[in-house]
Amino acid sequence: MNNSLVIMAGGASSRMKRSLEGANLDADVIYAAQNWHKSLIPIDDHKRPLLFYLLRNAVNARIQKVYIITSAENQPFYKFLDSHGSEELLTKLQIEIAIQKVPEDRDKPLGTADAVQQCMDQYPELKQQYFTVCNGDNLYSSNVMGKLRMERTAPHAIMAYSGSGLGFDDERLSKFAVMDIDPNGNLLQIIEKPDVTELNQFRDEHGELAISMNIFNFSGEHIYSFLMNCPLHSIRNEKELPDAVRMAVRENPSAFSCIPVSELLPDLTTSDDIKKMNLYL
Repeated sequence: MNNSLVIMAGGASSRMKRSLEGANLDADVIYAAQNWHKSLIPIDDHKRPLLFYLLRNAVNARIQKVYIITSAENQPFYKFLDSHGSEELLTKLQIEIAIQKVPEDRDKPLGTADAVQQCMDQYPELKQQYFTVCNGDNLYSSNVMGKLRMERTAPHAIMAYSGSGLGFDDERLSKFAVMDIDPNGNLLQIIEKPDVTELNQFRDEHGELAISMNIFNFSGEHIYSFLMNCPLHSIRNEKELPDAVRMAVRENPSAFSCIPVSELLPDLTTSDDIKKMNLYL
C-alpha cells in the first residue's frame, strides 16, 4: 500500500511569530499565527487554513489516510476537524492525530526524525507500508504527491525541485538543501545550506540545481531503524529527518530515487506569505 500521508505540524513557527509585529492582517489571522501551528492560519476568504488545501491536494492525489503529527497542545487541530471534517472533500480521508511527546530531560521536541518515528510507533501499520512525509507549512501539489506514489525499484523516494522552477536566485537557493544526484537518478547526498560558491558542482547538464523541500516517500519497513538510530544534530541538538536519509543512503547508495519536478512551492514562513497564499489556491 502507498496511500498514506504523514504531515509534520509540530513546529514552533518562530519566524512567523517574529514577523507579525505591524502586519496588516485581520485580528483572527494574527491570533492564529501567534498561537497555532502555521498550517492552521486562515488563508482564504472563507477562513480555511493551509491545512485544508494540503488535504485537498492529498485527496486529488488519491491519498486515503492522513496522519498529522502535532505537539501535545493540539486542541486547534481537533477544532479544525470539528469545523471542516464534515465537508465533502475531507470525508474522503481518514485522518488520525499523532502526538510528538517531549522527552523528560528536554524542554522542546526531539526533531523531525523523532516525530516520524513516534508517529510510526503510535500507528504501527506504517511500519509495513509505503507512505509520504511532508511539512505542514508548505502547499505541496497533488502532482507531487501523485508522483511519490508511483511504482519504483528503490525503497524510498524524494522530490527533486528544480531551482529555476522554485523561482529563486542562487543566493536564495543556497539557503535550502541542495541534492547531489548520480546519473541513474539516485540520491548521493543532501547538502544543507551550501556556500553559494559551491553550487556549480551540483548542477546537472542543463545547469539546474535539485533542491530538497522536505517531501519524501518511505518504505516504513526500511526507514524505521534509521529514524530510531538517527544521531543528534551537532548544532540544533535534534534528530533531523535529512540525517536519517543520509544514514540510509550510506548503507544503500540506491536507497532513494530522486523524482524531478519544476513548479512553485508556496509556503508560510512570514506574515507576508499569508497575504500571497491566496494566489495559489
